[in-house]
Amino acid sequence: MIFNHDGMKPIYVQLAEWLETEILSGTIKDDEKIYSQYQLAEMFTINPATAAKGLNILADENILYKKRGLGMFVSPNAKQSILEKRKTQIMKNLISELVLESERLGVSEDELIAMIKTEKSEIRRNQDERN
Repeated sequence: MIFNHDGMKPIYVQLAEWLETEILSGTIKDDEKIYSQYQLAEMFTINPATAAKGLNILADENILYKKRGLGMFVSPNAKQSILEKRKTQIMKNLISELVLESERLGVSEDELIAMIKTEKSEIRRNQDERN
């Protein structure tokens, strides 16, 4: 993971999103101990306080839970929570931006849907080629 230090998104948010992606992909499983703030700081050469802030975002969202004296662990429902959050927040924002841009460019609804279907087919084909 390489953080975008020049972007609009703070590093701690990027870290939280990376951890979410690791949970979604199954790299980090339910009830598994997550990296400590110090491990994350060392892995990504960031301040431990920044790493702690990223972990705390996920704890506040009940994606992670704390065991006193043992560290943080992935909540049993973490994957489902992340999926729901990303569908409702991230997808909605992306779709909103896409629709607004298509309006500015004069792209019809049918054209937009066709573009989405084409892109989805290409992604599936690329995934099939890798497997």
